[in-house]
Amino acid sequence: MKNNMSEGNKPKTPFKGYKPSWSYFLFLFLIFFLISLASIFKTKEISWLEFERNMLSQHDVEKIVVINKEIAEIYIKSERLSDTKYKEISEGLFGSNTGPHYALNIGSIESFENKLELVQQDFSPEEKIEIRYLNRTNWITTLFWLLPVGLLFLFWIVMFRGIGKVGKGGMGSSIFNFGKSTAKLISKDVKSSITFNDVAGLKEAKVEVKEIIDFLNNPETYTKLGAKIPKGVMLVGPPGTGKTLMARAVAGEAKVPFFSLSGSEFVEMFVGVGASRVRDLFKQAKEKAPSIIFIDEIDAIGRSRSKVNSFQANDERENTLNQLLAELDGFGTNTGVIVLAATNRADILDKALLRPGRFDRHIYLELPNKQEREEIFGVHMRPLKMSDDVDVKILASLSPGFSGADIANICNEAALIAARKKKKNIEQVDFMQARDRVVGGLERKSKIISPKEKKIIAHHEAGHAVASWYFKNVDPLVKVSIIPRGKSLGAAWYLPEEHQIITKSKFIDQICALLGGRAAEELIFNEVSTGALDDLEKVTKQAYNMVAYYGLDEEIGPMSFYDSTGENERLFGKPYSENMAKLIDKEVHDLITTSYQRTKKLLLKHRVELEKLAQLLLKKEVVYKDDLEKILGKRNLEFLMENND
Repeated sequence: MKNNMSEGNKPKTPFKGYKPSWSYFLFLFLIFFLISLASIFKTKEISWLEFERNMLSQHDVEKIVVINKEIAEIYIKSERLSDTKYKEISEGLFGSNTGPHYALNIGSIESFENKLELVQQDFSPEEKIEIRYLNRTNWITTLFWLLPVGLLFLFWIVMFRGIGKVGKGGMGSSIFNFGKSTAKLISKDVKSSITFNDVAGLKEAKVEVKEIIDFLNNPETYTKLGAKIPKGVMLVGPPGTGKTLMARAVAGEAKVPFFSLSGSEFVEMFVGVGASRVRDLFKQAKEKAPSIIFIDEIDAIGRSRSKVNSFQANDERENTLNQLLAELDGFGTNTGVIVLAATNRADILDKALLRPGRFDRHIYLELPNKQEREEIFGVHMRPLKMSDDVDVKILASLSPGFSGADIANICNEAALIAARKKKKNIEQVDFMQARDRVVGGLERKSKIISPKEKKIIAHHEAGHAVASWYFKNVDPLVKVSIIPRGKSLGAAWYLPEEHQIITKSKFIDQICALLGGRAAEELIFNEVSTGALDDLEKVTKQAYNMVAYYGLDEEIGPMSFYDSTGENERLFGKPYSENMAKLIDKEVHDLITTSYQRTKKLLLKHRVELEKLAQLLLKKEVVYKDDLEKILGKRNLEFLMENND
């Protein structure tokens, strides 16, 4: 009963279920129907010769009405309509005795009257035809003129209705609301489900962000000592390190209104919309102060306004940036509003945006180390059903350089693999397969490879394995496979160690290990293949980094042409002379050539082990560390240091 009453009290909306879009289709249908109907009623046109021979000379014409001095409408006498030559008129779909029955294009009135007069010279006065002149509006022509205008009008109505729907007011929005901010508001009542407990591995960053939240919740603790609240906090880091996740945690932990939006939401096709949305955003934030504004991917509007990019300048984007700078630190007061921003391209941001007083704090989120990766694995493993054999430490060791997003992807892939195999729990092997899937791609066991190509691939990967095993500065080898995965036809898997700096000898040993596959092909088959393309690309980039960036070449000396600001990338020329470029190319060539000869010498020394390992790969397709130790022996680093050359 209560429900019925509540439903009865609701105001009834007239035309319920009526959709205005159907009226547009009805309008178009009506237009085309009228055009079709006009074509049906259209009078049959004839020529002057036909008119003169068959009608005028036979005294069949009752009268002629000239319309707009262009068309002569011909009326046939009613008693003559029964003649067989007028049968199509009398028996037509909408046949009528009233007429007009035919139409004649007269050209000019003078010519028509003269020809008519010549034909009627022998007619008696009673037989001469009556001619009338009328001006009549042609509604068909007018309709054709109005049709494009009507369609254009309908297009603008539909477009402005769409803009109204996109606006924050929904379907009832005004078309002028596109200048309003589109930020999503998270208030005290609607909290984010993410908290700082879901953010693992970012201890230092969490401390700084928590201090901002504490400042908003307990400002007197800081203001009594004269401290001022920071106006902006910039979160900087590679993709997937948790910048947006940190902002979500702030929204979940903060007890103040939280506005979130992307940098690209400010700029639209209409001029001035970006600056208008910035003003409206800060107006709303000030009304609800203390509050927090989060702008994700701020580089969309915060790109540097340098002279180098002046020919590519976008005035609308610059106007938006100028308004944002003024709101952050301008003449207007901005009390109690903190701006959080995230970007992975801090090098291209405008200097005025990064100065103190606007974004006072820059928090750098780096890729997690081994201990932090263990914590991140722990967070993403909470909702998973795992078996007892899962070792988080091994997983963290086997995922160097992985971001938090990569680790989340590994956990999800492991769950999918286990579900695909109908397992009740996720096992360690599922995580290992998920890691291989994320790093190398999906296994393609169905890929057809000829025996000859498979033999080349096996010796190629064996060359990598042997070179990696005997060069002391290469990471420990874990697994070698010749199963196609992704775009690669084979792979060698390593257990990398955590390094903050890399020495010259480690660089050279890594280059030698990368060249092991090509050297093995040349040594066994006396020719090389295209299978070393990826290795050669990595070797060339690494050699150029050693010579031109890290200053590890003796000939060039301690010089670096690396530009951390990124300004040289916008220049057309190189930051060094032609002679220096030739010298860099020569040193890179000598470095790679020397490393290649060193690798060939090593593989020639251990050719027996190389061929044994290749045969084992052809037999098993995947070889693990235990099998490698049976063929190559234990990896003794002290022995390798003494016999490395």
